[in-house]
Amino acid sequence: MLRRILPGVFIFAVLIGIAMPAFAWDDTGHKITAYIAWQRMTPEVREKVNKILLAAPEDSNIAAFFVNYGSRTVESRRRDHFMLMATWADMVRDNKFPVRSKNYHHGNWHYDDTFWQWKDGKAVFIDKPEDGGVGLTKLADFNQLIRSNATDAEKAVAIVWMEHIIGDLHQPLHTSAKVTDTNPKGDQGGNLFLLTPKGTPRANQQNLHWYWDSIVSRNIPNTKDLCDADYIDPLAQELMKLHPYDKLKSNIEPAKFDLWAKESLNFATTEVYKDLKWFEMPSDKYMKRAFEIAQGRLALAGYRMGDLFNEAFAAMVTTPTTVPAK
Repeated sequence: MLRRILPGVFIFAVLIGIAMPAFAWDDTGHKITAYIAWQRMTPEVREKVNKILLAAPEDSNIAAFFVNYGSRTVESRRRDHFMLMATWADMVRDNKFPVRSKNYHHGNWHYDDTFWQWKDGKAVFIDKPEDGGVGLTKLADFNQLIRSNATDAEKAVAIVWMEHIIGDLHQPLHTSAKVTDTNPKGDQGGNLFLLTPKGTPRANQQNLHWYWDSIVSRNIPNTKDLCDADYIDPLAQELMKLHPYDKLKSNIEPAKFDLWAKESLNFATTEVYKDLKWFEMPSDKYMKRAFEIAQGRLALAGYRMGDLFNEAFAAMVTTPTTVPAK
């Protein structure tokens, strides 16, 4: 989601062809959103959130990911931990860690699909023919939980899920299931819309959902194998310059989760499938427009997340956060 990023360079770089399962934004997207949220959060809220995360249940491994040593400042390590935890809900999918996976993985918490189809040149919404996900319900539940008398261990799990779900619901295809004759039960958020040539081996296939999930790294690949501080942090900083909080604050709509999802759905029905053909990769024009949309969604998700945590943990933002110096 950044029209350009990394000093002095950008523009649409190479497509990286990878066949991977769809997770929502990939880890780059989720970490960018969490970085932006961290910049919005007050020092008091940052400290409070870090303290809660370190009280997480042991079998979740949430606290174990905090690096409590090294030459970096405590603030940097707290920020890195918060950013990494935006990807925790994807980590717990890994069944190589059966206890963690069994206790914490919930596949249908990552999305909340509205089913729709094209009819007479417009999107028509229809009843869900099957489970469409419960992302909105879980986000609302967790929003209440972190404001309650729940234990810090419970709040820690809620916080990391909120980090992830907020990001997910700003990815248009996490709110959409397009119904067609080919996919009468919906296309699973574009997972069934293949972009690679017909007959491509399954391991090499790419679909529309993954195309959007990996959109940042497609446009700005980490070709130099940089660490997150040198790759993701500058991307997030540039995105904050491109979409400053002051220009988006009228669209924050605090805790109006249904509205956030409807925004994404609108992009899904009006932009995401535009000029696409099955078994063909999108054009450069499509790629440019998709990246522009994604940039705005990532920035808005980060600002909304930061403001939500500020409000939930009773710390008001008194002055707008500036983009940190490089």
